[in-house]
Amino acid sequence: MLKLNSDLRAEARVALSGKWVMAAIATLIYSAVVGGLSAIPVVGILICLLTLPIAYGYAVVILNVFRGGEVNIGSLFDGFSDYGRIIGTKLLQAIYTFLWTLLLVIPGIIKFYSYNMTDFILKDEPTLSNNAAIEKSMAMMDGNKMKLFLLDLSFIGWAILCIFTFGIGYFFLQPYVQSAHAAFYEDLKAQISEE
Repeated sequence: MLKLNSDLRAEARVALSGKWVMAAIATLIYSAVVGGLSAIPVVGILICLLTLPIAYGYAVVILNVFRGGEVNIGSLFDGFSDYGRIIGTKLLQAIYTFLWTLLLVIPGIIKFYSYNMTDFILKDEPTLSNNAAIEKSMAMMDGNKMKLFLLDLSFIGWAILCIFTFGIGYFFLQPYVQSAHAAFYEDLKAQISEE
């Protein structure tokens, strides 16, 4: 049986203990790079080719923190060291989500949650890529999408508080949410290995 969302959030807070400031700095750098690139006019697909590996790198940074490591800002750019595999998988993930969203918003949200563990799988299984990593995420999330959605929903109060800090709180909230996702992933992996 999967852990309660309150337990996953508690694990995330423990993992970030003493590392909140560095995690917030990593989030600031991640947001600045992605935001800065998206502000460049008329580059379209080129933005994706740069921001998707950085999104993967951010997931890697927080997964390492959750596993007891320190915040390594350099890991934000890990997606570029295995660029073909990461960009291929992340592009497919984005295309699939977009196509499902064209049907209606709800199928897109469902698929977003189906593919949510892909970055962690790419990190842990360097031989998997493209559809294989996405399909593994779908298999892991089968029957667990609503639980992850509810975990995300449990942060809504914090998100509202971030508005009152003029967005500064976001740099602390985002690592908390991502760390809770890492806790969710580790819990799922443990459950699957027991079966």
